[in-house]
Amino acid sequence: MKRALVPAIATVLALSLVGLLAYGLVSRSVDDSIEQSVARGEFPPAPSSTLPVLGGTGTQSIAGLRGKVVVLNFWASWCKPCEAEAPLLERTHKALQSSGTGTVLGVTHHDSTPASMKFARDNGISFPSLRDVGTKLADRYGTNNIPETFVIDRSGRIVDVFRGQIDQRFIDRALAKVR
Repeated sequence: MKRALVPAIATVLALSLVGLLAYGLVSRSVDDSIEQSVARGEFPPAPSSTLPVLGGTGTQSIAGLRGKVVVLNFWASWCKPCEAEAPLLERTHKALQSSGTGTVLGVTHHDSTPASMKFARDNGISFPSLRDVGTKLADRYGTNNIPETFVIDRSGRIVDVFRGQIDQRFIDRALAKVR
């Protein structure tokens, strides 16, 4: 009787492990609905949340920037590709600001305030950044790997998205869509 019990327990444990593995893979799947909408030419409304300003007082939201072009970038201090794209984002921010057409808006992702502030200082970032505590906004964008960048037009619609380190070609193409 005991001999028959051991294979049954082993089978139940193995099936449980396979079930947990399958659940883990499915629950961590990438939400690419925004990319799919943009690819079809259906520019979805940009999700917005009111978040605290990094290193400052007060709050800001994407909805509060309606009427301006917003280059929304999710970043973190520990992210090497974020560091590599920071100069391009800073140049883009300065160009949008000088023309009066928009801004780059950073959103920290799984990062502490002191580390984020040091990153911004060390990389000469002057564009505003928000603290997404608990990644509530990132979740609404389907963000789970950073950097990720979303270009939002003046009416608050996402016109382009790039999940990974951006380059000048992406910025030029995305901003051409909002002009």
